[in-house]
Amino acid sequence: MSTFNEIGNKAHSNKITTKAHQMTWLFVAFVFAFMMYPGKAHAQVIGTLEANIPFEFHAGTAQLPPGEYSIRMIDNSGLQFMQIVNRDNSSSTMFQVHEIDLSAAPTVNELVFNKYGDHYFLAQVFDEGDPSGSEAVESNYEKTVSKAAAESRVHVALQHRQQQGG
Repeated sequence: MSTFNEIGNKAHSNKITTKAHQMTWLFVAFVFAFMMYPGKAHAQVIGTLEANIPFEFHAGTAQLPPGEYSIRMIDNSGLQFMQIVNRDNSSSTMFQVHEIDLSAAPTVNELVFNKYGDHYFLAQVFDEGDPSGSEAVESNYEKTVSKAAAESRVHVALQHRQQQGG
């Protein structure tokens, strides 16, 4: 009977060793696959961008006057909220965004606005050379206005804010 137990224990031991080898090779295959096909980095907009916006516009639920603005991703928002502030800090708002991908990377930093009649709505923000950007979540007001007028797109150039000393 002890020979039967020894054979059974040896077979069980071989099964565990084989299973461990299979798991090791599976792990190596996953690591190799991730190295060969890395996941897309969700960079979106990095740093603070500046723009001179020559018209009144809407961002999120706020209506903002023409002027020079800074725009940035809100820290610790999971890349879901941006803030736009005019130069004298008299107008600002936060608005919700989600990631958007272009088929080709833009050649300039830019804000994209949806235009319906004489109403402008901040729609997208892109960093030069990165096809991954941020798209503003459409407000209820934009949805209402868009039903009543034809849409066009307006692009405004952006500049990265220069870092101060350090």
